[in-house]
Amino acid sequence: MIGQVQQAHRFDESSLIRYAQTNVEGFPLPLTKFKVSQFGHGQSNPTFFLEVESYTTVKQYVLRKKPAGKLLQSAHAIEREFQVLAALGKYSNVPVPKVFCFCTDTSVIGTTFYIMEYLEGRIFLNPGLPEVDPKQRRAIYLATAKTLAAIHNVDVDTVGLGHYGRRENYCKRQVERWAKQYLASTGEGKPDRSARMLELIDWLKQHIPAEDSKMRSKTGLVHGDFRIDNLVFHPSEERVIGVLDWELSTLGNPMSDVAYNCMCFVINNNEFPVSHYGFNNGIIPEGVPSPAEHLANYCAAAGAQWPAKDWKFYIAFSLFRSAAIFAGVYHRWLKGNASGGERAKSAGRLTMYFIDTAWKFISRDSVLPDRPPTSAFVFCD
Repeated sequence: MIGQVQQAHRFDESSLIRYAQTNVEGFPLPLTKFKVSQFGHGQSNPTFFLEVESYTTVKQYVLRKKPAGKLLQSAHAIEREFQVLAALGKYSNVPVPKVFCFCTDTSVIGTTFYIMEYLEGRIFLNPGLPEVDPKQRRAIYLATAKTLAAIHNVDVDTVGLGHYGRRENYCKRQVERWAKQYLASTGEGKPDRSARMLELIDWLKQHIPAEDSKMRSKTGLVHGDFRIDNLVFHPSEERVIGVLDWELSTLGNPMSDVAYNCMCFVINNNEFPVSHYGFNNGIIPEGVPSPAEHLANYCAAAGAQWPAKDWKFYIAFSLFRSAAIFAGVYHRWLKGNASGGERAKSAGRLTMYFIDTAWKFISRDSVLPDRPPTSAFVFCD
């Protein structure tokens, strides 16, 4: 996951050192070693691993920055990442890395950036968890459900995030936002625009849950990209020690987060180019709960109602939003300023895969039982 810094994302390391020595508490002095590497996983905001030494003192940090070049409006909002990490780290029990500084001075390394702690742990890139046994898979998915519930149970007013976003019409606004982003990334000399994507946008607008306009009292913090590969697990225990990548976080409908986390259950890795978003042959591995069981575990921890009535919308919306995101990645890759390597190069095919998968899901007769399954795992510590 860590390699050399890509040419398009290199910056003035001496300038960064001078800034960090002044603005990062405990930054080693004097320096005997400073090495910058780049994380290859993910392609939205370039992310770097900093190794810093001063004789016997060794420290490690993570730097997140905006990409260079002209960006889509409201995209790459790392200032929001910093805000939510700082609030949760100080006032909640949600596991997040500690943040040290936020820099808006583009003369330092060329773009806005922030520095946070590096968490030593495990990141699972494949939701099928092939590297662990079935019992561990069960525990990891249970920890995932509990962590997501902890995020949604945060009192946003108490932690200082009461104005982090609007509290009503979340789904309606999100469909409109990502439709706009998709249109901005396609057509008129850009990658081709998909008629099926435009039809999907229309379907979503017609099926927005009735609760969407009435959710002010139930609105909570929404992560926006809650996948298992955005979680850092303890090196040897099946518990989450850090939730990463809060760029898309806001206030909104928590069930959209849950559906996004459940996308792996509808994606077949054998049909999916380059990356691991689902399961091999679409078969749930032993130990991994069924989508209904995973959802039931979340609902039990969060005190949420069973969402069978609107589950088609929530999953289809998650797939649609992913398609819009990858359309933007592909457009940036063509311009030469997307990180993510081979996955960014394949983002055009990924866009179409998400669109097709959304329509397949919508066409199903049934997507959830009317009630939570009794086989869901017992929630206990």
